[in-house]
Amino acid sequence: MTAIRHHTPDPLLAAYASGNLPHPFALVVAAHVSLCLDCRAALEAHQAVGGLVLESAAPAHLSDGLKARVIDLLDRPAAPAEAPHAGHGPYPGPVAEALHGKPPRWRRLGGGARQHILSATASGTVRLLYIPAGGAVPDHGHNGLEMTLVLQGSFSDETGTFGVGDVQVVDEDLHHLPVAGNEAPCICLAATDMPLRFNALIPRLLQPLLRI
Repeated sequence: MTAIRHHTPDPLLAAYASGNLPHPFALVVAAHVSLCLDCRAALEAHQAVGGLVLESAAPAHLSDGLKARVIDLLDRPAAPAEAPHAGHGPYPGPVAEALHGKPPRWRRLGGGARQHILSATASGTVRLLYIPAGGAVPDHGHNGLEMTLVLQGSFSDETGTFGVGDVQVVDEDLHHLPVAGNEAPCICLAATDMPLRFNALIPRLLQPLLRI
């Protein structure tokens, strides 16, 4: 695995440490922490002091809008604590646990992309996404917060390139066209608290059926 360059924002680590992060996002944080020594150490520091106050923990690079989305997230039901679980293939322990030890049941999204919804509740949705090498997810924006962790391969968009272990956190301010790297299919774990906002007609028409 290449060096992790994009980490879980500190406010989300603090919320996870205090047990205030809803399940979809808690699963992404748990999976990232299982891969990232730096964020694991930061999480342990938060847990040692009982979690930090969100407002004072936000780093300078976190926009006011994104910080507001994180604060709003804390008003939602938190995920219960889970015991550690062994990983399997590209899926770290928390994801393997969510899959109950079984392979994903992929559902086609179009253009070769597929998804497996792990959980969908009032607090949000968490899914596995499969994008073929060189393929793309349709151009879209966001109605809320989206947190994505790369488990295999890589993808690039307007904000940069994300490889295995990297986390991207975006909100309503970003419209993007994620494109998988050519080296391998890209598999991601993605959590959202609101449906995506597609620009093209066909994805918009299929959106209720695909639950994305």
